[in-house]
Amino acid sequence: MNIIDELSWRGLINQQSDEEGLRKLVDKKDISLYCGMDPTGDSMHIGHLLPFMTLKRFGDAGHHPYIVIGGATGSIGDPSGKKAERPMQTMDQVNHNVEALSNQAKRIFKDFTMVNNYDWTAPIGILDFLRDYGKLFNVNTMLGKEIISSRLEAGISFTEFTYQILQSLDFLTLYREHDIQLQVGGGDQWGNLTAGLDLIHKAEGSDAEVYALTIPLLLKADGTKFGKTAGGAVWLDAEKTSPYEFYQFWFNQDDKDVINLLKKFTFLNQDEIAALAEKVKTAPEERVAQRTLAEEVTKFVHGEEALKTAEKITEVLFSGEIQALTTDEVAQAFHGVPSEEISTDEINLVDLLIATNVDKSKRQAREDIQNGAIRINGERLTDTTEMIDPKDSFDGKYIVIRRGKKKYFLAKIK
Repeated sequence: MNIIDELSWRGLINQQSDEEGLRKLVDKKDISLYCGMDPTGDSMHIGHLLPFMTLKRFGDAGHHPYIVIGGATGSIGDPSGKKAERPMQTMDQVNHNVEALSNQAKRIFKDFTMVNNYDWTAPIGILDFLRDYGKLFNVNTMLGKEIISSRLEAGISFTEFTYQILQSLDFLTLYREHDIQLQVGGGDQWGNLTAGLDLIHKAEGSDAEVYALTIPLLLKADGTKFGKTAGGAVWLDAEKTSPYEFYQFWFNQDDKDVINLLKKFTFLNQDEIAALAEKVKTAPEERVAQRTLAEEVTKFVHGEEALKTAEKITEVLFSGEIQALTTDEVAQAFHGVPSEEISTDEINLVDLLIATNVDKSKRQAREDIQNGAIRINGERLTDTTEMIDPKDSFDGKYIVIRRGKKKYFLAKIK
């Protein structure tokens, strides 16, 4: 199957500059292509995954993917999709984020070539920039692109206005030095991508064979934006979103969304996904499609061992056998649950419930204990005089408290 047909089946194409031309090109030869990523933070989130997974699909088909880390463009700020200018980062922060994102991307996308646009942008002097590149951009054309026009009423600085020129310079440089012929980006990047095509055609001639392709904004079946949780973004950094939380995010997807997500975020083939779609229809309670989605994406981002840990935590929490978890697994499993610090001293069970805000009063705490609603580290306790020694479990670092069937609390030992 032609890679363009593959992307179309998966719903990964929003806009193309020349569908017929690109289709013929990828049939004729293995091409080089790229997607850029600005270092606005020190971790990618799942919203970044689709363009780079799309590059990987090209790579699996024999093409040559590049990632451009925006050491230069990230220091300026992309106006796309912003109602106002973002605060400008210090260069120290930009460099920190570049290093963190580069290491993360190398771990996940092992076979990609990675370059930093600071390397070719920084040496350009202001006069050379204006004479060699500024002369090739028509301000009226730039104002007509949505990426700029959407910001005119609120106002846009000259700094952000020039972002489009810098990103276009990336494409021109990569075309000249690495024979890169395709840029892939998110749907909000169309104006920047087409500006890059225009620059190459002006600088290299109208017969330069270059293309642009964008990925659609991913929406859930109810029309809301995909990728956010009550706690915010789902990060690819295990310190920000643990592999267990990451696994659970995918496992908890709605039946209406799961097949669409399997197409976009996994490398399963059409027959495998069709079989899972049938399972959703005939046995939705088994959640086979959701489990497969969670397994595939967690393994791709975090690796086999992290997946095994996430599955173990899931099984243990379902069974209630908390003591089967290691100390590190407790930290993963209960990252984000209500927590309080307590001392290392032995503490009465009632006082523990008050100290960790499980209950607001000693009367309520005693009732919960006597009614069998309280479990400490998986063990049901019904004696209000019970003394709890923090040193007895999880290397003396944690006490896991459960009230009722689902409400967990964590005591962190000072």
